[in-house]
Amino acid sequence: MNILILCNKSPFPPVEGGPIAMHAMVMGLKEAGHQVKVLAVSSDKFPVDTRKVPESFTKENAFESVPLDLKLKPWPALVSLVRNRSYHIRRFISGAFQDTLIRILREQRFDVVQFETLYMAPYLETVRKYSRAVTFLRAHNIEHLIWKRVERSTSNPLKRWYLHRLNQSLKKYELEIINQFDGVAAITEVDANSFRSMGCHVPVIGLPFGIDLAHYGHSRPVAEFPSLFFIGSMNWMPNIEGLKWFLDKVWPEIHKQHPDLIFYIAGRGTPVWLLNASIPNVKAPGEVPDAFEFMSSKAIMVVPLLSGSGIRIKIIEAMAAGRTVISTTIGAEGINHTNFENILLADEPCDFLEMISYCLFQPEKCLKIGAQARQLIEREYDNSRIIKRLEAFYHQVVGDKGGNL
Repeated sequence: MNILILCNKSPFPPVEGGPIAMHAMVMGLKEAGHQVKVLAVSSDKFPVDTRKVPESFTKENAFESVPLDLKLKPWPALVSLVRNRSYHIRRFISGAFQDTLIRILREQRFDVVQFETLYMAPYLETVRKYSRAVTFLRAHNIEHLIWKRVERSTSNPLKRWYLHRLNQSLKKYELEIINQFDGVAAITEVDANSFRSMGCHVPVIGLPFGIDLAHYGHSRPVAEFPSLFFIGSMNWMPNIEGLKWFLDKVWPEIHKQHPDLIFYIAGRGTPVWLLNASIPNVKAPGEVPDAFEFMSSKAIMVVPLLSGSGIRIKIIEAMAAGRTVISTTIGAEGINHTNFENILLADEPCDFLEMISYCLFQPEKCLKIGAQARQLIEREYDNSRIIKRLEAFYHQVVGDKGGNL
């Protein structure tokens, strides 16, 4: 098949959640023998570094990107608010991106066009006009649920009102657009069921993020035990929200009871306040050159997410590294986990303290949970198996429409 993938961020380099998931998708499809073309947004938050794009994608323009300014602009934001239109979506509407897309669709024939995230959906009409390809939405999250949860956890009345308006306009757009695709590949079965309950009547599949197990090797001995770590993009609001909660509500008591324990926080876009924070035994190195090496050197990952949807890719990676993960229930959504077998769940400050103490006082059980987490990834998140399921979904949807690929 000849497949065009539209990305709201570049899959290259794969250094944070969304790009990692898109990179796995792109490389998995190529390794399965398909012709893959990528058109991606290059933004101020995630600019394209052409030096890190594989040579196989630079040849014959198989990878292209278009610069897009995603900075908050007060006037367009106000207009969107008044007209009850989603400003989240409007930011991704670009004449330059559309012109590039039209040129590509005129130059090549595609069997499938896959839209990575809801933010690429504004270009669905253009694809319909210039191509006969089957269209799929790869939904990394149910986007409006993220903002609904952020809204609920916001105490400032004015900010909460604004977030409510943003959430409502995004929800309206999301529910209207999903049925205009030929199929939806949600990143978890939980999200797939949510789409169905919200009125999605096109075919939907729960298709998790997959990893190349050869790249992640086998679980390694922990270089620093005990130690806690968090890693994730600091450009994503739920990560910052969860970290602030953990540092304010959880860490003081953990440090009091375990004064020698160190908590490492890493990620792209780490804010200055965190880099410069003087919090006892908290170290924030910022963006690390190799996320897998960082995770492999530490012992216990904490994921204090209070909002969000979809799947936490960094949890999958930590499990692949054989690390024990302590996560909120929301953070672990979409992962086929079993508490105390391949993950530890904690939703309240006292829960985190209990689980961290459990790991420190029973290191053999902690290491066993990490090893069983690795086994879970080997069974259910191998990228080659997931790509085969996606291919079958493509054929199912086309077959239901009376066609073939």
